[in-house]
Amino acid sequence: MILTCAAMKELEQRAFSEGLSADALMEDAGLQIARAVRQFFPGSGVCVAVFGKGNNGGDALVAARHLAAWGWDVRLLAAFPDAEWGPLPKAKFAAAARCCRAEIAELDSIVGESLVILDGLLGIGASGALREPLCAITRAINRKRAFGNAVVFALDIPTGLNGDTGAADPACIVADHTLTIGFAKQGLVADSATNFVGRLSVLPLRDLSTRLDASRADAIVATPEILRTLLPRRAADTHKGDCGRVGIIAGSRGYLGAAVLCAAACVRAGAGLVTLFAPPAIAEALAIKVPPEVMVRVLPTTDELLAMMFDVFAIGPGIGAHPAADVSALARKIPQPVVLDADGLNAIARDLTVLADAAGERVLTPHPGEMERLAPGSGARPRREVVGSFIKKYPMTLLLKGARTLVGKSGEPASFNTTGTPGMAVGGMGDILTGVIAALIGQRVRPFDAARLGAWLCGRAGEIAISHGGESEESLTPSRMLDFLGAAFRDLRAGCF
Repeated sequence: MILTCAAMKELEQRAFSEGLSADALMEDAGLQIARAVRQFFPGSGVCVAVFGKGNNGGDALVAARHLAAWGWDVRLLAAFPDAEWGPLPKAKFAAAARCCRAEIAELDSIVGESLVILDGLLGIGASGALREPLCAITRAINRKRAFGNAVVFALDIPTGLNGDTGAADPACIVADHTLTIGFAKQGLVADSATNFVGRLSVLPLRDLSTRLDASRADAIVATPEILRTLLPRRAADTHKGDCGRVGIIAGSRGYLGAAVLCAAACVRAGAGLVTLFAPPAIAEALAIKVPPEVMVRVLPTTDELLAMMFDVFAIGPGIGAHPAADVSALARKIPQPVVLDADGLNAIARDLTVLADAAGERVLTPHPGEMERLAPGSGARPRREVVGSFIKKYPMTLLLKGARTLVGKSGEPASFNTTGTPGMAVGGMGDILTGVIAALIGQRVRPFDAARLGAWLCGRAGEIAISHGGESEESLTPSRMLDFLGAAFRDLRAGCF
């Protein structure tokens, strides 16, 4: 569920009036923050907790205390004199100062191979333009991030970002991760906020979430807490037929890699049987390149494909501008669910009536350029508006890729994805996503849910490749990311942030 700042403050006040203590809530939030930091930095490092005078600063100090107990070298940097601190931050500072360094030099002088900065300066209660001394501190944090190898975690909301509109102050913190407490705030998912929010994690607080009915929400942030219920564990007697027969129509001369990545991802995401259909000129070459678990067949006629017994089809990766298959006919006539991507989307963009009367469920996975071809002028409009208007017109699931991938379907709440890394900005990532979504549909996951799960799993696999696999944002490749899909599935079920 996504709340306005006023609704979040009202929820907190109601909880306090019903007996929940602010101290208990702060302790819970601080522990969750520390756990989230460890998710992305499994080894210890150097942490600078930069804290303000309010409860947001108290959250940072509790997190600092836990990180210090787990072996981190933690420094505390106060933005204001202690005479201005609230009572809770004062108490949390006293506890943290027993295990952290309470006096440090300038932020610029701090170094560390794993250097984390906690932005605990301002929470959702702040308003108006940033003033000194905060501007000097936020600029120093941004400078350390840009040139000093620091990774910035904003607590609840980046300092300087409007929690309702997503508008950013000129001195706004640029966060790599935003750890928002309890529920996502409306401004965090605004298009304009993406570069300030970074990777969004929602830290659930049971004492708050149980007091709110999220069943009527028109938009949600897709968290593991929500998604893991959509993918039940396999029964002990599961066999390959239970896990889906997936047909993939992909590849053309010069674009073999897209077909290989899509098929490999489909296998790694749990599909029982994967068949790759390709034009005769490349079928033999693909058979050598794909994983041995993938069956490669020459692309048959449209009527022959329609008669085949598959649970789901994926169409588009690498088929080129002039595909051998009649994509429009297949998109209209296949009775099974179909995932359409890449040139499969371009093929139907000329006649979108195939979506209006399609024989089965359809999942479209465009990037912004492909979305512009499907809905001219979409690039100038807010992403949520683009998705909302398209799904009103066509009865299908639309996954609009981006740093904050958005999934929509008529009658379902708009779903914002949280996972991912800028390292995924490389060709081939969409082919993997298509294969993963098709595999999940083959395992009896609803297409809308499969799209949400696929986006989360692929994004998390990219994160793990960097945090645990030794990759960087520059070195990450789709082929390498495949190695971490299994870990992403495990994290989904473990309920990571």
